[in-house]
Amino acid sequence: MPRRVSLPTADDLFRPTADAPEAPAPAAPKRASVRAVPDAPADGAAEAPSGEKRPSGRIRHDEKMTVYVTSDELMEIEQVRLMLRGKHGLAVDRGRLVREALGMVLADFDVHGEDSALVRRLRAE
Repeated sequence: MPRRVSLPTADDLFRPTADAPEAPAPAAPKRASVRAVPDAPADGAAEAPSGEKRPSGRIRHDEKMTVYVTSDELMEIEQVRLMLRGKHGLAVDRGRLVREALGMVLADFDVHGEDSALVRRLRAE
């Protein structure tokens, strides 16, 4: 009797158990512009009623960007995240919080352009 334990392989564990029809192959992911919602319809139906663009939310993100913040800024982000969870019942991670804020700033810039809060704050520096 061999001393090694024989374990099932991944093919054994994940094999089809019924004669199910094969699913169509997934389509190649669409590349969206920086401020567009992924897979958004061309007719603009993805925008909120107020014209506000929505951030991507909880999906697999293909791109990564590193942003450096001060310890005070990180502490503020964490405090807001915890307040959202404790007082509003919204469990969001830091990335989601930053994407939401970025979406708000970019939507404001799209609508107001020269008069947007982003332009005013960058000019004030």
